[in-house]
Amino acid sequence: MSLTLEDVEHVARLARLRLSPAELEKMRDQLSNILDHFQMLQQIDVSAVPPTAQVTDLTNVMRPDEVRPSLPREQALANAPEQQDGMFRVRAIFEEA
Repeated sequence: MSLTLEDVEHVARLARLRLSPAELEKMRDQLSNILDHFQMLQQIDVSAVPPTAQVTDLTNVMRPDEVRPSLPREQALANAPEQQDGMFRVRAIFEEA
């Protein structure tokens, strides 16, 4: 399918691209080649292929949501650079340095 320069100019306008005449010609050739490939793909008989939303057999691998004991506070804070009152202490985001 051969596009015209007007087609390419229209697409460039829609994409808000300012192309030089040489770039327009290059894009015309490249876009025409891409459309030719799509025309070839449209000739493939896919009538026996069922419509699919996902081509791989993906399944969610989720464990049951069960209550379990958490990490003890002392162990969680063991490597904290700073701690205060049993919590991580971090510098305030808006605090002056």
